[in-house]
Amino acid sequence: NIPSDKIESIAKIGNVSPSYLMGWDSSIGPTPNEPQTKKKGITINVLGRVAAGVPIKAVEDIINTEEITEEMAATGEFFGLRISDDSMEPKISEGDVVIARQQDDAESGEIVIATINGCDATCKRLKKYADGIMLLSNNPKYEPMIFTAQEILEKPVRIIGRVVELRAKF
Repeated sequence: NIPSDKIESIAKIGNVSPSYLMGWDSSIGPTPNEPQTKKKGITINVLGRVAAGVPIKAVEDIINTEEITEEMAATGEFFGLRISDDSMEPKISEGDVVIARQQDDAESGEIVIATINGCDATCKRLKKYADGIMLLSNNPKYEPMIFTAQEILEKPVRIIGRVVELRAKF
């Protein structure tokens, strides 16, 4: 057992809370009675549309920016995308912004940003099968989009990001 006064001293040196030091709290905030420092955020671009085959960095349809935490930014490259239809209602609405990590694959059940036929990106839930994929809308008025392995290559269908956060606007 480490005496509590020693834990408090070590926490003060590291400018963390004693509960963080002991692994009881995952926020790295400063110890009580210390000045609060605002964590720095990283600014990412919010895109109005994403065309297939165009690298995210080269997209010129930047409509806004959003801020993500340094911790999130350390896990990859991110972009925001403004949702332009009601296919992901009720959770994701037209005008909302989703934050996506750039990646070319995802797990079945995850919400992804995908491009189809060299057209604009779409936000859908991914369902994987042995011989293809299905892109599902949350809104039941939209039919699932089903692609065979051959269609994925020929159309092409490409996953360009996995949605990690929703920023809804009121």
